[in-house]
Amino acid sequence: MTQTPTQPQARAQIMIPAAHPMVMLLGSGDSLLRVIESAFPAVDIHVRGNEIRATGDAADVALIQRLFDEMMLVLRTGQPMTEDAVERSIAMLRASGNGQGEPQGETPAEVLTQNILSNRGRTIRPKTLNQKRYVDAIDKHTIVFSIGPAGTGKTYLAMAKAVQALQSKQVNRIILTRPAVEAGERLGFLPGTLFDKIDPYLRPLYDALHDMIDPDSIPRLMAAGTIEVAPLAYMRGRAQPVFTNVLTPDGWRQIGDLRVGDLVVGSNGEPTPVLGVYPQGEKDIYRVTAQDGSWTLCCGEHLWTVRTASDKRRNKPWRVLETQEMIGNLRAAHARRYELPLLTAPVCFPEREVPMDPYALGLLLGDGCLTGTTTPSFATEDPELAQALEASLAGVVVRHKGGPDYVLNRVKSAGDVVTLANPVTRILRELDILGTRSHSKFVPDDYLYNSAEVRLGVLQGLLDADGGPVVQADRTCRVQYTTTSIVLRDDVISLVQSLGGVAYTRRRAAEGRTPGRAKGREVQHRYDAHIVDIRLPEGIEPFRLARKRDTYHAAGGGGRPMRFIDSIEPAGREEAVCIQVAAEDSLYVTQDYLLTHNTLNDAFIILDEAQNTSAEQMKMFLTRLGFDSKIVVTGDITQVDLPNGTRSGLRQVQDILEGVPDVHFSRLTSQDVVRHKLVGRIVDAYEKYDNRDSHNGK
Repeated sequence: MTQTPTQPQARAQIMIPAAHPMVMLLGSGDSLLRVIESAFPAVDIHVRGNEIRATGDAADVALIQRLFDEMMLVLRTGQPMTEDAVERSIAMLRASGNGQGEPQGETPAEVLTQNILSNRGRTIRPKTLNQKRYVDAIDKHTIVFSIGPAGTGKTYLAMAKAVQALQSKQVNRIILTRPAVEAGERLGFLPGTLFDKIDPYLRPLYDALHDMIDPDSIPRLMAAGTIEVAPLAYMRGRAQPVFTNVLTPDGWRQIGDLRVGDLVVGSNGEPTPVLGVYPQGEKDIYRVTAQDGSWTLCCGEHLWTVRTASDKRRNKPWRVLETQEMIGNLRAAHARRYELPLLTAPVCFPEREVPMDPYALGLLLGDGCLTGTTTPSFATEDPELAQALEASLAGVVVRHKGGPDYVLNRVKSAGDVVTLANPVTRILRELDILGTRSHSKFVPDDYLYNSAEVRLGVLQGLLDADGGPVVQADRTCRVQYTTTSIVLRDDVISLVQSLGGVAYTRRRAAEGRTPGRAKGREVQHRYDAHIVDIRLPEGIEPFRLARKRDTYHAAGGGGRPMRFIDSIEPAGREEAVCIQVAAEDSLYVTQDYLLTHNTLNDAFIILDEAQNTSAEQMKMFLTRLGFDSKIVVTGDITQVDLPNGTRSGLRQVQDILEGVPDVHFSRLTSQDVVRHKLVGRIVDAYEKYDNRDSHNGK
C-alpha cells in the first residue's frame, strides 16, 4: 500500500505590537481574517489578544507570517487594509515567493502604498504587482504600451500619471485620444454636432479626468489647450496645403513634394531632416497673417508656438496652440495677443561662389546705372562708398566725373585691346542684371540663397546706398529702405527675414507726389515707391557707411524684432499634408520665414482603445512624438472592432517595436482586474474558450 507523502508541518507565532489595533489588522468582525483562512484552508490560525498562531504546511505558514508583516507595513502608512487588498497581497506573495515565503522583487506593501495622485480625499495607487510595474515603466520610458483585458486599470492609471506630470510641470499639456470606430459607426452618420458625435467615444476619458481634477477647472484647462481630448482622426490633421512653400537648404519647395529624409530649415537656421510625411486629404484651410504682412496657410488643427505678453512678463515658456484655438482671441486690450518665434540664427544656406563682391553688388543695385547702353556708373554723395566700391571690384577704377557721379572704368594694361569688355559689364551680364533699371532690379538667386555673410553683404550695400537709420525720440532706431522695384523690395524683405529680422512694407504712389529736382529741373515720379521698415537682431550690423552706422548705434540700435499674429481667416478647402521634422523644438520654416510645427512637444499623450487603430494610424501617431513628451498606448487585443481585413496596429506594433530602447510593453492579465471579481473570472473563461478553439483548429 502506497502512502501519500505528508508535507512538512510548521508552527509560527506572530506577535502584533500594541500600536496596531487588532481590529485594523483582522478587520471588522474578523472579515480580513476570514479571507486569510479561506486562502489557506490547510493552516490552522488562532488569535489570542495580540498574538497570532499559525500551524500547517511550512510554505503556507511562512507566507502567512510574511502576509501579516506586509499588512502591518501598510497600516503604518495610515492606509486601511481591505478584503480586496488582502486577497491581492496573498496573490502577490504567492506569485513572487520562492517557496520559503521570501518575496522576490516588489513587495505587497511597496505596491499598495505607492501613491500616484490625491484629489478631494481620494488617493489613486496601483493595486497589483503588474499595475505597479506598469506605473514604474511610465516613469522610466518615453513610450509605454499597456495591453490587457478590460478592468485592469490601463487607462485610469495612465490618466493619473498624466495629471501628476502636468501638476509637477514635467509636461505643459495632456492630449487624450481614441479611435472612433466602435460598433462600425462613422462619425459623419451620427446625429448632432461634432461634439455630440465624438462625446460617446471619449466619455471614459472624461470620466477618469473628472475623478482626478477639480471638475470646475477642466473647461478652463481645455479652453487654454492644456488638456486636449479628441478622436485620433481629428488629432492627426495638423497640416498645410500641398502647395505651401517650406524652406530647404536649396531654397523654397512645396510641402507636398517633400519626402522622408529630405532636409528643411529649422528655427536655428540649420538643416533638419523630415521624419514623416502624412497626406491628410481635403481640409478646411485658414490664412494666418502676421502684423508685418507675412502669411501662410494651414488647417484648423495646425500647431503654433506662441507666447503672450503675460507669458513673457512672468518668464513662462512658449505655449503650443492650435490655429482654431486662437480664432476670436487675437487681441488683448487692443494689442495683439500672440507673439510668434523668430529664427534664433541666420539661415545656413550652402555657400556658393559668386562673381562679384556681395557688398559691391548691393551698392550697384542701389545707386548704380546698369542699363548696358553706357559704361556702368554710380551716383553717391558719399566718397566713402565710391572708395569701398573700387576696393571691392578687381580690375576697375571708380573715376569721379563731378558732383555725385562716378564712372566704373576698366583698368587698362599694356597690350590690352580696346574691345575688351568692362569687367563690371561682363559680370552683370553673367548675373542677368545688365539692362535692368531702377524699377526692375533684383537680387540674383546665387546671392539670395547663399551664406549669411554673402546675404548680409548684399543687404548692407543696398542699405548704404538707398537706406538709412530713422531716429525717433524715446524709441529704438529702425532702418528704412526705399526702392521702385517690386521684385527688389521682396528680395530685401527675404534677406532681412533670412537673417532673423522683420520687415514691414508700404507703398507711396507716384501719382500726386511733389516732383523731385535734378540739376535745377523738376523730375516727375514715374513709378510708385516701396518703403521697407526693417528691424534686425542684435549683433547684425545693417550699415558699413560710417555716418549711418554711427547714427544707428547712437540711437541705441534697432531693438528686438517681433512678430505677432494679426488675423486668422477662412481660405477654403484644399488638399493638405503634414510633416514631422527632427528639430529639437519641432519647428520648421514655412512661407515668409514663419516658424510653425505639427509635433507634440512637452505633452503627455494617451491613446486609448488602441486595438482599433490601423497599422498606418499607429505609425502616424507614434511618429508624432515630440521632445520632452511621453506616450502611453492602451488596448485589449481581444476586442478589435476594425473592419474585416484590417489588421490592428496594436497587434503589429508588438512585432515591430519589441526590444526597441525606451519603448516598453506592459502586459496585464485577469489577475490585475480591479473591477468586480466576476470580471476577472469572465476574462479567464473567454481566454480558456479561445485557447480551446485554437487547439481544435477553429
